[in-house]
Formats: sequence, C-alpha cells, structure tokens
Amino acid sequence: MSAKRNGTKVITGEVRASYANVWEPQSINGSDEKYSVSLIISKEDTETIKAIEQAIEEAKEDGKAKFGGKIPNSLKTPLRDGDEEREDDEAYKNSYFINANRNASQGQPQIVDAYKNKITDTTAVYSGCFIRASVNFFAFNTNGNKGIAAGLGNIQKIRDGEMLSGGSTADEDFDELDTDDDDLI
Repeated sequence: MSAKRNGTKVITGEVRASYANVWEPQSINGSDEKYSVSLIISKEDTETIKAIEQAIEEAKEDGKAKFGGKIPNSLKTPLRDGDEEREDDEAYKNSYFINANRNASQGQPQIVDAYKNKITDTTAVYSGCFIRASVNFFAFNTNGNKGIAAGLGNIQKIRDGEMLSGGSTADEDFDELDTDDDDLI
C-alpha cells in the first residue's frame, strides 16, 4: 500500500495510530472538541514521508496570503521527528509523526476496514493498530502563531498491533485462572 498525494491531501501508507481519539471527540484545555490521532510513520516509509513533505510545501505556497504574502522562515510544520521529540517513547523510535485532527462540527471521520467496509466496533481502531489515513495540510495564522496544520480525513484499519496504552487485556491478566477452582463464585 503506497502513499498517494493530490495537492495538499495525502493518503498515507501503513502507519501506526497513537493517541487515537477517533470515536468520540475530545476537548483539550477547554478547546473545541476534536477527533484526533497521532500518525507514527516509519522512517523507512520514504514514499509517505516524501508525499507529506510535498503536501506541506504546497500548503505553504497556498497559504502565502495568510502569512502576509511570503512564507516565514520559522513556520511551524506538522511532520516531527520521533527520535528527537519522543526519545523516551519506544513506539516513536526511528519514526516521524504527525498529529492530525478535525473539529467535531465536521463530524466523525469515516472508519473502514481493509476492504472498505464501515467499522462500528469502537474497540477495533485503537492506539497501536496499523492504519492508513487521509490527511489534508493547510496554512494557519492564529494569534500570531503561523504554520501548517494536518486535518484528519478518513481512516482505514489495515491490521492489529500491540496496544500502546501500556495496560493489559483481561485475557492477559487472568490467563492463569483455573475455572474448575472451587473458590470461584
């Protein structure tokens, strides 16, 4: 599954979902409620990275008017290096990442499986599973903050992965329980 780009819109290759708030919008520090996900992109996936870099450059050009006619040198961009910014988090090792979100007023992202069937099971897409995502890059200039943001489009689950929550499942916690034990109620 290769990445695709059309202007400022990118369909990623296979990436890993982290901080996946894709079923219910969340408000952070009193902000508007948003659906969001951090997309962890292996540094080996040069095709997705190149598509994202090109889309960001196009978004910069498209956003010149918001920046007063020229692109600022210190523009914030969404593609970040996990080895530098999340060095203590093993999930981000040898990876880049993008935090993509969409306002709740835009509605929930469509979430489908590998065959494009709608997923309604809210446990199916989680932090740690592998997905593809559509992301649109756009310029912003808000309260003196200028940059390029990543708007979350839709999500396609590709396969399961180890949960990133740090927790364990009930099966893992209780795998040694003898169900023939007389102490059970």
